Formats: sequence, structure tokens, C-alpha cells
Amino acid sequence: MAAYGPAPERNWGWLPGSGAAVPPGAAPPPGVPQRAGVPQGWPMQPGLPPHVGRRMVPPGMVPPAPPRREPQIPWWQRDGVISRVLAVAGVAVTLIGVVMLLVLAAQAGFFGPVPRVVSGAVFSVALVGAGVRVFDKAGGRVGGIALAATGVAGAYLDMVAVTAVYHWLHPVLGLAVALAVAAGGVGLAMRWNSQPLAVLVVLGAALLAPFVTADLVLLGFLIVLQLACIPVQFGRDWPFLHVVRTVPAVLATLVGVLIALVEPFDSTRELWLLEASIAIAVVGLAGTVLVVRKRAGDIAATLSFAISTTPLLAVVALFDCRIAAVVAAAHAAVLLSVAATALTPKMRAMAKIPGHTAIAAAVAGSFALLEACVGVTSAQTLPIATLLVALGFLGVAGQLRSGAASCIGLAFALIGGLAFAAMATPEKLASQHLAEQYLSLSTTLAAVIGLAVVTVAVWTVRRLAGTPKGGAEESMLWIAASGAALYLVTAAIVAVGVATGAADGFVVGHSIATIVWMVAATAALLYGLRNLARSAAIAKVALGSGLLVTTAALAKLFLFDLATLDGLIRVAAFLVVGILLLLTGTRYARAFAEAGTPGAASPDGKSR
Repeated sequence: MAAYGPAPERNWGWLPGSGAAVPPGAAPPPGVPQRAGVPQGWPMQPGLPPHVGRRMVPPGMVPPAPPRREPQIPWWQRDGVISRVLAVAGVAVTLIGVVMLLVLAAQAGFFGPVPRVVSGAVFSVALVGAGVRVFDKAGGRVGGIALAATGVAGAYLDMVAVTAVYHWLHPVLGLAVALAVAAGGVGLAMRWNSQPLAVLVVLGAALLAPFVTADLVLLGFLIVLQLACIPVQFGRDWPFLHVVRTVPAVLATLVGVLIALVEPFDSTRELWLLEASIAIAVVGLAGTVLVVRKRAGDIAATLSFAISTTPLLAVVALFDCRIAAVVAAAHAAVLLSVAATALTPKMRAMAKIPGHTAIAAAVAGSFALLEACVGVTSAQTLPIATLLVALGFLGVAGQLRSGAASCIGLAFALIGGLAFAAMATPEKLASQHLAEQYLSLSTTLAAVIGLAVVTVAVWTVRRLAGTPKGGAEESMLWIAASGAALYLVTAAIVAVGVATGAADGFVVGHSIATIVWMVAATAALLYGLRNLARSAAIAKVALGSGLLVTTAALAKLFLFDLATLDGLIRVAAFLVVGILLLLTGTRYARAFAEAGTPGAASPDGKSR
């Protein structure tokens, strides 16, 4: 039997759907498909799409039948879909009825408090019993889960009403009983290995509890739901449960904070919100750390932890600066301590906290640290605080090659730089009146710290990015660093001159700043000339930076100093800059003359 593929001319091809053969060169009957490049008379193999090259059907062999596709069943006809939809709808409608029994019946005067509460409890217990009975029967899993979830959530709402509406139980006792009810529900979910049961219990109780009561005690019941589900996560990887146990408490607290911001001052409510925010953050952190130590890849746990930090970050807006700074600083200390466990391999092995959790803790902790900086500083000292934080993060990032720490450090450096630019604007540096009014020694201190940040940032970026020496990336890095450094140096020197209180302190400061610019440019140029024979890449960067700073110094000398300075101060600035230019020019010419001699190194580092 001939193999598949291009057939010799002596072979015969079978017509589809018939046993007749067509000899090569003969035209096939009408209706028989043909393809370019196929010998005349050879039909295409049926059942293949048009864009696929079709093989020839060897003589003596019946063409294979085209594959049959199974018809797709609509989603509403698939097994279990309708039953699940109906079950969820039944849970929602039944729980709404329970809420109406507990609340709306009281508002309408139907029944008494005791009959309402007792009937709600009996109804909930009956639903749970029916669910257990149905679950063990064939095909009863969906119905059993729905009945049990409705019963547990109804019992939880009954406890909310007993505590918050009828005040029959002290809030502490009511929360304890509610915790037991929720623990029973999620325990049943673990026994049945059913994440939907746990999700329906938590979600149903959390969504309908605000319709039972809007008092602040509601936050306690939502936090109880968040707490009751932590043990479940140890033995089960249920990501949806992480979210539904955390989001309701977080949203309710954030709404409470927003209402407190727009309504009159109420110290009791603010204290409740602070306590609730702390509880949510503690439960979220503890639950996540315990879970990720066992399952390092549980991203949902880290997401729920990140969500749980937001109320404590927001609630500080309700308090004065000192209290807000203390709360934010404590929050930052805890979160950054968690993040620090992932900095070294030894600490990672001891703490067993994965990188994604550590990054989430570092980001949230940096926000809390920024809040602390804002709370303890003024407009004059905020650049100092934020630049110090940036210096610390960048130092750690460069030492340990941490990308996350470097991003946080650069973010704080940007914030500090913007705050410094607002404090020492170009207009304030150029006007003697504005400089004497707004610049001070704090400006000088911030500028000095900013110079340290620029230096460490360049070192860190080069260590992390592996910037090639002498490349365009390194040149751009040095250009940006040189521009920032020149601005900081100018601000620092002018601020010192103004802070002395002398009448000509402003002009003296600008004169010294111009000289410092030229000294820095001369040092960069001499360093580059010295390294011509050693490293052409280093020499290129140093010479480029030096020429750039020289250009800036000359522009400042002629465009600003010439019009602003007067007397001996202007003479001194021109003399010093001129001497430095002569020195640099002489050394520059000699270096390139030496590089041009036979056997000497050329500016590109190659011998001639």
C-alpha cells in the first residue's frame, strides 16, 4: 500500500464518496474539489480545513471520515448549573426573610421580641438539620450546602439582633456567641470539604448584618467573621474565603471613617473606629503570616493582608498630628519588621515568609511611615524626614541588592525632592527678599541630606541595574545626578549665607556657589583626564559631566552673577572661575598632546 504524500503519476486517486478512480491527467467529475499543486484528477482528502495542506488518498484505500464534533451544551443545560443558581438565590431570599422577621416585624409591631428571636433561632436550627440530612443523600450536596449555609447565617443574624437590637446580651458575650456560631458553620464546611458553604455563611451574614443594625457594634460582628475563618485556611486552600472574610469588615470601617470625617466630632466613635482598624490589621496580619508559612504560594492570603491594612492607614485622619504620628509609626514598625524578614537568606529561612507577603508589608509599611513623617514635621522639616527615610531604604537596597527597597527609597526620594523644591523654589533662590524670608538652616540640612541621597541613589542604581560603564544609561544617570547636586549645593550655600544675617549674605552665597560649581567641574575634568589611559569608559563619563557642569557654571556666572553681584564679590567670582578654567584647559591640552605621541594611549584607551 502506498504511503501518504505526493503520489507518483501511475497511482490512482479515489473520488470522495465513490469507489471510482480517476487516472492522472483526467478531469474529475463536476463537484469534486481540487487544490493548486495537486495533479489533475486527484481529489482533496475530505474533512480538513481549507488552510491545511491536504494529503493525497492512496489508491486502494478508503478516505478517512471527517472527525465529528460533540455538540456544545448551553450553560443553562449543564449538570449542576441551574441547581447551584437556584440554591444561591434560595439562600439570599431566605436570609432576607430572616432579616425581615428580626427587624421589619419589630418596626411594624408584629409579634413580640421573644417570639421573633425564638422563631428565628428555631428556623435556623431546622435548616441546618435539614441540610445535614439532605447532604448525605444521592445528589443532595448542592441542596444540603444551601440549607446549611442559610441556617448558620440566619443564626448569626439572630445573634446580631439579640445583641445590637434588643440588647439582651452584653456586646462581649454576644460577640463570643456569634464567634461560636460562625466557627460551627466553617467547621461544617471543613467536614464537608466545601468552600461554597463557608463562603455562603460568611457572605450572607456579612451582607445582611448591616440591615439588622448600623451601630458601631456591627464592626465587631464583621471582625468576628474575619477571625472565625482563620483556622479553616490552615487545612484548606480556599482563596475566595480569604477575600470574603476580609472585605466586609474593611469596607464597613472605611465607610465609618468617611462618615466621621464629614460629621461633627465624636471621640467615642473615633475610638471605636481606631480599635476596629487595629483589630482588622492584627487579624489580617496574624492570619496571613500563619497561612503563608505553611503555603508559600498563597497569593490570596497576601492580598487579604494588604486589604486589611487600609483601615488603619485611613483612620489616622480622624486624630490630631501627634496621635496620628504615633499610630502610624507603630503600624509602620510592625509592617516593616515583617518585610525585613525577607532581606537575607538566613532571615527568610527562619521566618518562612514568602517574598510576595514581604513586598506587601513593605509597601503598606512605607505608606504608614510617610504618614508618621507628615504627622511629626512641618513644611520646613518634611524634606529632611522624607530624605532621611529615602537614604535608609536606598542604603539597604544597594547593600542587599533589593529591588523592592530601591523602589520605596526612590519614591521617598521623589517625595522629599518635591517637598524641597517647594521649600526652596528657583524664585526664592534668585530673589534676595524671598530668600531671606523663607530660607534657613533647615534648608541647608535638607540640601546636605539630599546630596547624600543622590550619591547613594547613583550607587544603588548602578549595583542593581548593572549599568555598563561609559554607556548611554550611565551618562544619563550622571547627568541627572549632576543637575540635582548643583541645585542642592546652590540652595545649601545660599541658605547658609542668608542664615548668617549679614547684609550681603545672599550675594556672597551665590558667589561661593558659582565657585563650588566650577571646582566640581574642574575635579571631574581632571579625574577624567587622569583615567584616559586606564579606562576610556570612565574618562568619557567624567569628562562629559565636567564639561556639562562647566557650561552651567559659566552660564550662571554671566547670566545671573554678573547682574546680581557687585564689587569685590563679583571680581572674586570671575577671578576664581577664570583661573580654574585656565588650569583645566592647560591640563586638557597636555593630556591630549601626550595621548597623540607614538606608543602613548589615545583618549579612547588604545595605544597608538
